[in-house]
Amino acid sequence: MGQEVYFTRDKKMNQLGLPISLNSSMLLENFVANKELLRSINQIFEGQMSSELYIYGLSGNGKTHALQGAVLKSLENDKNAVFIDCSDSIPEHLVDLMDQIKLMSFDNVHLIARENEEIFFDLFNRARQSEITILVSGDCLPSDLDVMKDIKTRLSLTAVYKLEELNDEQTMSVIDKQMSERNMSVESKVYEYLFKNYSRDLKLLLSTMDDLDKASLETKKPISVPFVRNHLGL
Repeated sequence: MGQEVYFTRDKKMNQLGLPISLNSSMLLENFVANKELLRSINQIFEGQMSSELYIYGLSGNGKTHALQGAVLKSLENDKNAVFIDCSDSIPEHLVDLMDQIKLMSFDNVHLIARENEEIFFDLFNRARQSEITILVSGDCLPSDLDVMKDIKTRLSLTAVYKLEELNDEQTMSVIDKQMSERNMSVESKVYEYLFKNYSRDLKLLLSTMDDLDKASLETKKPISVPFVRNHLGL
């Protein structure tokens, strides 16, 4: 996966030559993992106040969804926003753009490389000083992260939210909403089959449903249990 950094489409930001692409289905409107977290994120936009949030949980529980949803909401409000996957390198020149950014999302901080920790810490501090809203995600509590002490201390001072594992009904709801946005209706027994025989990881399921959607369009066959079984070789 290449470096992921996302901005609005204004001319200044486009001069950076960075990709401008987000998963448009990861909206706050269809985020179901933690209602308290959702309220806190929405309050940021309602009050137009900066805030610092840390979100943790297992893979597939909605961390990326929450972060990208916040970025999309910011863009919808014509406010520049940045999404960075910490598993990739972090562009140092972002420090020169603080006056243009209103929200920064740092995904997967638990995967940050040692050589990027100082850059992250500097960006985080500069963002705080500039009253930029900051959202960070990881797979555990800040105190349990395998990163430099200063980062753990800083993140421990944020508002911390845990994402519990989604139950089947919640997972089905997220996927079904995204399929509905494509004007597609998928029977619940298809999801139940996938949960039982394939995976319950939301991220993997969303990717799989995207592949199934494309295969369905190509073959002109509906997404049914036999279709899923044959396409995935289950």
